Formats: sequence, C-alpha cells, structure tokens
Amino acid sequence: MSGLVIMLIALAVLGGGYFFYGKHLERTWGIDPNAKTPAYEINDGIDYVPSDKSVVFGHQFASIAGAGPINGPIVAAMFGWVPVLLWILIGGVFFGAVQDFVAMYASVKNKGKTIGYIIEQYIGKTGKKLFLAFTWLFSILVVAAFADVVAQTFNGFTKTVTDGVETVANNLAGGQVASTSMFFIVAAVGLGLFLKHTK
Repeated sequence: MSGLVIMLIALAVLGGGYFFYGKHLERTWGIDPNAKTPAYEINDGIDYVPSDKSVVFGHQFASIAGAGPINGPIVAAMFGWVPVLLWILIGGVFFGAVQDFVAMYASVKNKGKTIGYIIEQYIGKTGKKLFLAFTWLFSILVVAAFADVVAQTFNGFTKTVTDGVETVANNLAGGQVASTSMFFIVAAVGLGLFLKHTK
C-alpha cells in the first residue's frame, strides 16, 4: 500500500471522527455552542482570559503531547506500521479525543475547575483523594519514563557490543536534538511575548 493511500485513509478517518463522531458526542451531551465559557464569565485577566481559537488549540496540543502520544507510536512501530496506524486512528478518535473532550467539557461546565474538584462535588472527598493519589503516582511513572526517553535522545554517546567487546562512539544526533530543543524553548517564549504585546 502506498504512502499516499495511507495518508488519504488517515485523513478520512480523522476528518470523519471530527465532523461526525464529534458532532454525535455534542448532541449526546447537550452541548450549547453559544454558551459562554468561564473565560468570558469570569475573565480575571490571569487564569480566565478569552483567547483566540488558535491559542486554545496550542494549549490543548501542548497538554496532550505527553508520554503517550509521543512514546506510544514509537513503541508500536516495533511491531510494524499497521499497529501504528490503528493506534493513531482508532485510539485517537475513540479514546484520546473523547477523553480530552470529556475532561475539557466537564471543566467548562464547572467554571473551569479541575477534575479533582469535580469528583469531590459529584462523588465525594474519598473519591477525590483516591483520584488525586492515583494521578500523583501515575504522573511520577510517566515523568520517569519520559525522562528516560529524553535522556536517551540527548545522549552524546552510543554504546554497542559486538562479540562481547563493548565500544563507545560519539553520537552527533544527541547534540543536534538538544540544540533544536533549546531553539524551540526560546522560540516559544518569544512567540508568547509577541502574541501578548501585539493584540
């Protein structure tokens, strides 16, 4: 199967998920597209600020781009391209997108509060404590796994073992990746200042 066909199938599935499944979820949950969000209702200029759709999309993308979306396809690639494609399309449409949609909608419906606060309101303090404990432990696991992947990416040396003999060679890619990452960090700060002062 050619790359163009795969890309067209992927675009069709993701587009269908957005336009059809997304609309189905909106109808199921009774979402009012004209309702004001907490950013407009509260608008304190600090935590609640009305923003352009592109800025909100950037925040959402940055929030979900953790270990799962980055490491998952890499690990799946070890088993071939079919699991990768299924992971991205089926997992993205029916699991990842729905999870983010539900979490964001629940927060918007509750004045922008966190999931922990929402659980306390509807389930109780015990449920909130259990959820926050699980989240804390899971976050440690994710950060540790993600830090390991990042450390391997930035590693300046490559170790190989051939016939019991270990050799260490310079890894030029490590420095290049680190330099690129630093550029993106500086560029992000610069873009943020630009957007803030050019309204």
